Amino acid sequence: MQADGPRACRFGRRWYLNNESWHPSVPPFGEMKCILCWCVSGETHCQRQECPPGACASPAARDSPCCAKCR
Repeated sequence: MQADGPRACRFGRRWYLNNESWHPSVPPFGEMKCILCWCVSGETHCQRQECPPGACASPAARDSPCCAKCR
């Protein structure tokens, strides 16, 4: 008996290959840049980007679209 090949994942209306990663799109908000999803053997896993703890009282600009940066 032969083993099945890598399985794909369905997320919304799209299919993703095994080991492929993406930022999910959630209507009406659009692409969620702070969340990363990936396909592992037919199962979708998602995780919010982790930011370093805020060590300043008044955050200024952002290092990335998700994390604040101190002045």
